[in-house]
Amino acid sequence: MRPVAFDLIAFDADDTLWHNERSYRDARQQFCRVLASAGVTLDDDAIEEHVNRVELANLEFYGYGVSSFALSLFETAIDLSDGRITGDGLREIVALSKEMLREDIELFPGVREVLATLAAAYPLMLITKGDLLHQTSKLERSGLREYFRSVEIVSHKTPDTYARILSRHGIEPGRFLMVGNSLRSDVLPVLELGGSAVHVPAALSWSHEHADVPDEVKGRFAEAEALGQLPVLIDRLFASDAR
Repeated sequence: MRPVAFDLIAFDADDTLWHNERSYRDARQQFCRVLASAGVTLDDDAIEEHVNRVELANLEFYGYGVSSFALSLFETAIDLSDGRITGDGLREIVALSKEMLREDIELFPGVREVLATLAAAYPLMLITKGDLLHQTSKLERSGLREYFRSVEIVSHKTPDTYARILSRHGIEPGRFLMVGNSLRSDVLPVLELGGSAVHVPAALSWSHEHADVPDEVKGRFAEAEALGQLPVLIDRLFASDAR
């Protein structure tokens, strides 16, 4: 049997294993209707731009996830209504946030089969950012928990974050592969650390997760159109380099 190329393969969760961004898109549309009821006359694009700007400014305070998003919606509602948003309007934002927290988990096609195949040959880890309670709930409700030997829920995905995780688990960066939909979070920090990555673009992704690829790392990571291609891709591109 050919030796495996990695001591650990890790997966992102949101928009890699299951749908996520479309929930935020739907919530933003509902939010625009709440603001219209409060007398805000801006068009949806202008509101979206303001929400994104507030979200990015708040990342250092609240991190990622629905709770952070809801707080940014509250702030935006107050800003754009000049403080005129009513208690009923704020209650609608609370309701749409709770709806996001309890919505069903819809896996991308082939996810369960890919994880089952890879888990038979490699230790698998989930590395996802966001709210601890919500991400834990989503993983349990997804039915995928059995495939992961360990789970790391983090506030941010930086080279230092990955380095701490790998050190804690006794994994050398050169023997680590990260799979995810975000160049900013799942690919570039891992390459900087000396690991390998597979980028699986999602049809919908938050604009913040987009990133330009520096010339020095072009060609140093693989891309898959869908997660179902992953086992063959790993075998073809990486396993021949196992040592």
